[in-house]
Amino acid sequence: MPDSAPQQLLHLVIGGELVDLEHNVFKNLDDVDIVGLYPNYAAAHAAWRAKAQSTVDNAQMRYFIVHLHRLLDPNQEPAR
Repeated sequence: MPDSAPQQLLHLVIGGELVDLEHNVFKNLDDVDIVGLYPNYAAAHAAWRAKAQSTVDNAQMRYFIVHLHRLLDPNQEPAR
């Protein structure tokens, strides 16, 4: 990969209805909404915000940003 290519910090946005508000346990894994895969946190955050705001009427519904780049390369230094 060329040195001039932007660094890709993959993020996944997922969500669904939780069993309760105390735990991050989905009520039904078959209904988990996989919103998408994003090349950086800013893009993932925009997608997360849109989905979270569209489900504001359902208190059990939650969306999350998963930092896939941390799972793929756990020794990577966090960006500052």
